[in-house]
Amino acid sequence: MSDLPRGRREAVRAGGRRARMWLTPGMGVKRWLLLFIVCTFVGAVGFLHFTWTGPLHFVATRWILWLNALTEPDIMPLYVGGMAVMALALGGAFLSIVMLNRSMLRSTGTAPENALDLIYSHRTLSRGARIVAVGGGTGLSNLLSGLKAHTSNITAIVTVADDGGSSGRLRESLDMIAPGDLTDCYAALSDSPVLARLLLHRFGRGEGLEGHTFGNLLLATLSEAQGGLQGAMRDVHEVLRVRGQVFPATTTPATLVARLSDGREVRGESGLARQVGAARVEGVRLEPPDLPALPAVLDAIRDAELIVLGPGSLYTSILPALLVPDIARAVRESGTPVVYVASLMTEPGETTGLSLEDHVNAITTHLGRAPDWVLLNSKTIPPDVQARYATEGAQVLTLQGASRDLRGRVRSAPLLQAGETARHNPAALAQTLLSLIARARMAP
Repeated sequence: MSDLPRGRREAVRAGGRRARMWLTPGMGVKRWLLLFIVCTFVGAVGFLHFTWTGPLHFVATRWILWLNALTEPDIMPLYVGGMAVMALALGGAFLSIVMLNRSMLRSTGTAPENALDLIYSHRTLSRGARIVAVGGGTGLSNLLSGLKAHTSNITAIVTVADDGGSSGRLRESLDMIAPGDLTDCYAALSDSPVLARLLLHRFGRGEGLEGHTFGNLLLATLSEAQGGLQGAMRDVHEVLRVRGQVFPATTTPATLVARLSDGREVRGESGLARQVGAARVEGVRLEPPDLPALPAVLDAIRDAELIVLGPGSLYTSILPALLVPDIARAVRESGTPVVYVASLMTEPGETTGLSLEDHVNAITTHLGRAPDWVLLNSKTIPPDVQARYATEGAQVLTLQGASRDLRGRVRSAPLLQAGETARHNPAALAQTLLSLIARARMAP
């Protein structure tokens, strides 16, 4: 295969991967394929018995004699001709089944080339680990894109306190929850690459449209038509073909309020990092405080095998979702392990000067429960990337100065994605989280 052009080699490998997917346990294919072969063989034997002992004996004899006349016994045994006919008949039967299935799939609006992915998603991924991911921003959507290859039992609980950019404009004009982080998560979990691309398309011109993403406008439209996004959730998941579930932390518009070490309060997520200055964030809250959570969100937390916090901004992505009272209570009362995926770097303004232990303590204080595990990247960030981030005031999060208790909770793994930015590798992060679930399942 090394002599083939690169594009052809990749196509062959892709074909091999898709062929192996058909044989994945739980696909419901192997058992029926085996039954088809057995029944075909039994049917062939039965037909042979019928023709040899019944009224078609004469026809069968003439057929055998004619087939033998086409075979040279000195070159090839006579039974090989019969085997060749059997192989051709079996191949024809398989072809007819394939073409019948393609015809039926097209008549139901399903492209045959997508059938394998749909079956794999429904059969195999539906038996995957039950994971709840909490947060927002690019960190959460990045995590979801890695998890969707292993399970469809994903529930993303997304912060909706953003008040900047497209989300802020829609929130102010329509009195709705911020749709931006929801859009990113829907795109990450969508089974349709075309829809995922369209959701993230940002209009670069047009009065009233410039700066908005198509996904934000879609969610705003559904929210307006249904009297709120809560009533449109089922339609959103169906239209976008989401592998898993994406829910807002609350369906009520909320404002993030940060309390600073110099006594000031900063209102609004978008201006937090800019207004902190030389102070530090000591705590955050949401207004109004008594925000409702969707019942489906609370059910997902109760049924989860792992609750993942992050990766994402500490005070503007992770904590706002945990400040919804019912969500915090459900996580505290759950016996499910909670893992905090630590950021790779501190964030200028928001977490400047905070250690890893400071991050964990902030989560523990606001949630009322310490994470069972803290997942930390062990791969060295290239010096030039560190230097570029350092000019903005960001530093690498490490175990330096960590207490013995925190060190006992930390699980390290190479999670860095290659590139010019410090970002988690979705595939590596997903694999590491799944290994934590496997460890939890084996624990007494």
